[in-house]
Parts: sequence; C-alpha cells; structure tokens
Amino acid sequence: MRPTGEKWVIKAKRADFNTLAKQYGIDPLTARIIINRDIEPEGFEKYLRGSLSDLNDPGLLADVGKASEILQKAIVQGLPCRVIGDYDIDGVNAAYILTEGLKMLGAKADYAIPDRIEDGYGLNVNLIDKAIADGRKLIITCDNGIAAFDEVKYAKDKGLIVIVTDHHDVPYEADGDTRRQILPPADAVIDPKRSDCPYPYSGICGAVVAMKVLQVLFKAMDRDENEPLCFLENAAFATVGDVMDLKDENRIIVKYGLKQIKETQNPGLRALMEECGIDKVSAYHFGFVLGPCINAAGRLDTARKAVELLCEKDPARAGALAKELSALNAQRKDMTLKGEEEACAMIENAPWAEDKVYIIYLPEIHESIAGIIAGRIRERYERPVFVITGTGDIVKGSGRSVEAYSMYDEMSRVKHLFTKFGGHPMAAGFSMYQKDIDELRRCLNENETLTEEDLMPKQVIDVAMPLDYITENLVNELSVLEPLGNGNPKPVFAVKDHVFKKAGRMGKDGKFLRFDVATNSGKTMKAVLFKDADEFLDGYESTYGKEALNDLLSGRGSVPVAVCYYPVINEFRGVKSIEIRIERYRFG
Repeated sequence: MRPTGEKWVIKAKRADFNTLAKQYGIDPLTARIIINRDIEPEGFEKYLRGSLSDLNDPGLLADVGKASEILQKAIVQGLPCRVIGDYDIDGVNAAYILTEGLKMLGAKADYAIPDRIEDGYGLNVNLIDKAIADGRKLIITCDNGIAAFDEVKYAKDKGLIVIVTDHHDVPYEADGDTRRQILPPADAVIDPKRSDCPYPYSGICGAVVAMKVLQVLFKAMDRDENEPLCFLENAAFATVGDVMDLKDENRIIVKYGLKQIKETQNPGLRALMEECGIDKVSAYHFGFVLGPCINAAGRLDTARKAVELLCEKDPARAGALAKELSALNAQRKDMTLKGEEEACAMIENAPWAEDKVYIIYLPEIHESIAGIIAGRIRERYERPVFVITGTGDIVKGSGRSVEAYSMYDEMSRVKHLFTKFGGHPMAAGFSMYQKDIDELRRCLNENETLTEEDLMPKQVIDVAMPLDYITENLVNELSVLEPLGNGNPKPVFAVKDHVFKKAGRMGKDGKFLRFDVATNSGKTMKAVLFKDADEFLDGYESTYGKEALNDLLSGRGSVPVAVCYYPVINEFRGVKSIEIRIERYRFG
C-alpha cells in the first residue's frame, strides 16, 4: 500500500570544505553540496568551470572508426542512407542530428521513425523492407538497435549495410556470475555501454552518441570536427529529456546547449519555445515543458512530426507544427490523469496490493502513456511498477523502478515471459502474451529481495542550515550548481525547529500558504508552501490542536516545525528580500 512515512537523511560526506572553498572562491556550504554530488576534489575544476574542450574524445567509442570508414565510403559512392530513430525525445533529436549532419557532408540521407502502435520500439522488419523498397543501401540506427539482433541479421541477409548507434544496455546471457554480451551482427556497433568500449563515460544519450559519430566522420573527411557541435542544443535537449544524469560531460553539454538555444537558429525550436511561452530556457523547460511536446507526437500521433519540426526551415510552417505538438501534449495530459486515477483505484482494491513489485494491467489505456503512469504510481507508492495495456493476445508495457531494484536485470531473469524487452535499471519497455501477466506478477514478486527500507520514501538533505546563515550572496552563488536535474539535483536544506509565526492563504482559491517564520536570532523571514494548503493546516491541527491552529492563523503561532527548504531572492516593486520555498514539512 501507499507508504505512510518518509525518512529524512542528512548526507555526511567528508572533505576539507574550507580549503576547497578558498581554492575555488565559493562558500564552504557550496563546496559541501558539490561533494554531496559525488564530485571528488580533483573534479571540482571540471564541475565548476568545465568547457567544451573537456568533452570526452569521440574517437574512443568502440567501432566509431569502422563506422566512419563505412559512412565516408557511402558518401563518396553516393549510396542512399536511411537513419532510423525512435519515437521519443532522444530518438527524435538523434535522428535529426544524424540526418542533417550526413547531409552537411553531401550524403544522400533521409530518416524513418517507427510508429509506436504499428511498429513498436526501434528497428523492425517493416522498416527494413521499406528501406529496401525505397532503394536504400545503408541503415544507421540511433537510440535503438543494440537489442535488435534478429532484425539486424534480417537486414544483413537482405544485403544492407547496417550501423547501430545506441546507448541502451547491451543484452547478455548469464552463466552464473559471468555475463556474455550479445551484440547485433551489424557492420559497426557503437554503444558506450559495450563492455569492451574504452569510452570513459557510458551515461550519454543516443543523441550525444549521434553527434560524436558525426565528429569522427567530419574529421575523417577533412572537415572541422567541431562543426557537429552546432547540434549541441539538440544533444542537450535529449540529455535532459531522456533523464540522463547531469554528470561528467553531460553537465557540460547541457550547460553549453542551454547557452546555444538562447540564440537558436532552428525555426522549429524557436516556434516551440514561443508556443510554450518560454523566453529563457532552463533544464527544467527541456524536461517538463518542451520535452513533453516532442514526446506527445510519438505517443498520440507520429514522431515524424517532431522530426519535421526540427528540420523545418519555414517559420510559418514551424509555428503550425509547434501548435499541433502542444495540442497533442494537452490531450496526453488528460489521458494520463484518467489512467493514473484508474490505476490508483485498482490498487486500493486489488488482492496483490501488498506486493512489492506492482504489475498493473490497464487494457484500455493508450499504450504510449503506460510509462508515464508507471512513473507516477512508482512515485506515489514507492515501489517498482509495470503498467501493461492492450486487449489482444500480445500486450505491451512499460516499467519504472526504484534505486534498489534493477528493472532490466530482474526482467532478464524471466525473459522467457517476454516476446521483446529492453531498457535500463530504472526503466524498461516490453511486449508479452496477455495470458502470462499473472505469471509475470508471481515470478517477479517471488524473485524480489526488496526490504521495507528499500521501499520507504527517502528525502536526502544536503545541509541542515539555520535560516540566519542565508544571505543574498549565498543564494546567488547557488547558481554555480546549475544546470540542475537528474544526478545533479537542486540542493535540499533543512531546519529542525522552524517556528511558524503566522500563516495565510495565497494563490488561486487559496491553494497555497505564505508564512512569517522566525530565525534563531529572532528575525522574521517570509516562506511559501506551493503545496496543498488544506493538507498542511489539517495536519497542523491534528498534531497540535485547534487552538494552536487559530494562533498560527492569527499571527500568534509558536510551535516549531521541521522543514526542508530552498532559499530564493524575491523581488517585489524593486525591493529584494530572501524567501524560503518549503519543499517538505514534518510535524511533531
């Protein structure tokens, strides 16, 4: 059932914070936060001041030299090439990067994107046959292909040249503790997760792999290897949208990609930004505003429209496509909310509600939103979740996991139950026979070794910081931590005895709360809670009593509350003041 508690944990990583602060001209608190991001002292320079020159050498990718030779020969001979991407934000941007990059070198290149319903994920026989019928001689995949052994063999048997570029986990066969990777029989296989790949950082997305392949190819053809960095904004967009960790070179790619997109010359990206009302793009906008519009095309229509948007040169046509994608995303939001409500209602009444791994069969929902619903149920119930949909013999599903449960590994243990599957430790997609759903639920729950602590919601706190320590300079300095996102989250601060002196409702219909809070030195500071006001007030009353609640509302409050927070600078009518945004709270 839904977790009833939340564990607050303060990170206690050790380092000489004062020395690091002095060396890099930052506050010791900022140094502590960076250490909390698993950055060693020798990595501070790259974290704080990393530039494009610090990106890893693309020539270290296994098979990239072989792929470059093949592509160079194809360009010289005029062989028609087809780029085959995928229908999500990473596959869309990767397909755009490769197609446009190859054209810059004079290649006869076009692209194809699988239809989520008709084709399913990645390379398939239909796309291969279509490429042959269209006279294509070479196929290059992006953001897919590493698990398409049979499909690649089919293409090779048909006489096609095949290059696979991907970033997903490589399939393997396990013999005890030994794993043997299974690579598709392509002419070149580029995937930083290959066990024999010397590339130093395996956490890049498919679009970054595509950009790096182009860098090697440009250099081989006596062009500036930095020319493909014109696609940096797309690589950054895909990195955030595909939820890659903002570590190592990903952090640099996103940092400089955000700078580039401010002045983007891409009519499609500019139109989408205008349609979404965005002037200054942040990593947040990549992940939660612009990205969902790109993904919505592949979910409810065809992802070709998203690639068309990126390729479009006419501003008017780009504007029309952007409006279409935005409308699809609005539709997707409505469908997702209904599916989430259906899933929650099912869980509350299901005989398997106490399972530690949820297998939820929602036959009528659109398969494209199964992953989103799985993610929301995972957050709500804090356990691995598989959502399956479809009414035929073959059904499809998506999974989202928790840190302690490697979804891909656990699925590999019962791979006989899937007709096709792939993914990461934290997420997966699959197809299977409907008749095997109950067996999948039984097997996964019999195999799991999750503890109650693994499933307990956990809030990691960077620093227990008294409010008196906050200054305007410190708040401004926190910007050196950006871009923020997966793997480099926004810092979390906490205080244990946080006295709420006064509370008042704010926002539309009084949904949120604004507080006057007391610091240890007796100063008063403003705080806001952008969460359910009624939930807070009801919890306050049930913990401290109605009289205490009346005191809080009238400005006589004196009960300490523990909170997790983040400080900001609020400016109103030209006057700046420090304000704290309450992220979590705990009574008693």
